[in-house]
Amino acid sequence: MQTIDLHTHSTFSDGSCTPTEILRKAYEKGLAALAVTDHDNVGGVAEAMNAGEEMGIEVIPGVEFGSGYRGRSIHLLGYMFDPDEENLRDTIDSVQNARVERNEVIASRMRDAGIPVTVEELEKKHGTTSIGRPHFARVFVERGLAESVRDAFQKYLNPGQDFYYPRTFIPLDQAAGVIRHAGGVPVLAHPFQYRFTEEERQEWLKYCRSIGIEGLECRYSGYDREQTDYLDAMAEKYGFCHTGGSDFHGTYKPDIDLGTGKGSLAVPYHYLEELKQRREEILRRY
Repeated sequence: MQTIDLHTHSTFSDGSCTPTEILRKAYEKGLAALAVTDHDNVGGVAEAMNAGEEMGIEVIPGVEFGSGYRGRSIHLLGYMFDPDEENLRDTIDSVQNARVERNEVIASRMRDAGIPVTVEELEKKHGTTSIGRPHFARVFVERGLAESVRDAFQKYLNPGQDFYYPRTFIPLDQAAGVIRHAGGVPVLAHPFQYRFTEEERQEWLKYCRSIGIEGLECRYSGYDREQTDYLDAMAEKYGFCHTGGSDFHGTYKPDIDLGTGKGSLAVPYHYLEELKQRREEILRRY
């Protein structure tokens, strides 16, 4: 079976590998197709597509937007859009500007607490202008103030902790509209992450279909067979297409490997075929 990975992160957001390095790993693993889905950033799409062409791997333009729904942070994946579409670029610029403001507040609070750090230092060190909480978390680890990135989040950067500062999310329906307007397919990422009750989840999924979200990430690192079967059933119930991916971040999430996730993930190529078919339907509809 040909396998793919439609959820990965590069140095253009919070991954440790460049898009080219991700594609090289995909080649070594024999993946048939891949999407680099950086957070609120499409800067790595062109590099990924060029590397994929050289290595004979199909590369899908991708992005992962942070969006808001009833006070919750919801991640929305987008695929097969035009990365140069004006409204998409304007939205990303707006989100990035809000991210910069948030980063400066966090860095200032850390300096006030005797932890010297600047956003510019982090950008230079990590080779990205898309700095976020994971980069600050690694500072706490490097200074011996936390045992791991997860520990740093729990002690310092999660809501309620001293260095947490809320980010501004675009509404979920707006994020979906931006992706569709750019010719892409909006897809809900890791649906079990948001801790809905069953009743809340059903209401949420129904709402997502009503605002034009077209896909559901049914296969994801750490999801067991029961969870995957449940999501397959929800996709059928509400009319979502199926997608899947590892959420690969390189060495920043060492327990998650490209293509295989936490060891047993296998996303079939026919998921990508579903995605392509849904895009054709979107283009006819809109």
